Amino acid sequence: MSLKIEICDPRDADALWCLGQYYAELNRRFAGGFDVNLSRDPEAGAMVAPRGAFLVARDAAGPLGCVGLKGGKDYAEIKRLWVAPHGRGRGLARALMAAVEQAARGLGITLLRLDTNSALPEAAALYRATGWIGIARFNDDPYPDLFFEKRLTPGPGPRAQE
Repeated sequence: MSLKIEICDPRDADALWCLGQYYAELNRRFAGGFDVNLSRDPEAGAMVAPRGAFLVARDAAGPLGCVGLKGGKDYAEIKRLWVAPHGRGRGLARALMAAVEQAARGLGITLLRLDTNSALPEAAALYRATGWIGIARFNDDPYPDLFFEKRLTPGPGPRAQE
């Protein structure tokens, strides 16, 4: 089964499907539920070049996951990393993170930040295992309670992955 990770518009049908599934999963997993309207949800324009990027992983059956890169002034944020339950256990989250870091390098971004919630322990474990360092809170989003940062070395820009 061929897997591709590609940059796409965050308003595309596959991207919107992934985001909808992600929000529904957060709503199930967070003790108090999840309302995207209360979250610091990035505008789509912040996740397209030249400010950012949005990546979707697909196989022959359709979309399997996503991750966003929201451009900023001093740093960019990784947003909305999600993998469909039927795509888990294949290293896809790690591949999406590697691809979004590559996209950031291609945009000249050298400092990334992200936040997550302790109700998602697999996310925090992934970030720690891939070189992210815990930092103090950097935003006022009501949902996250864990915050991370990673410095990137310059490198090649984005390309499709198989």
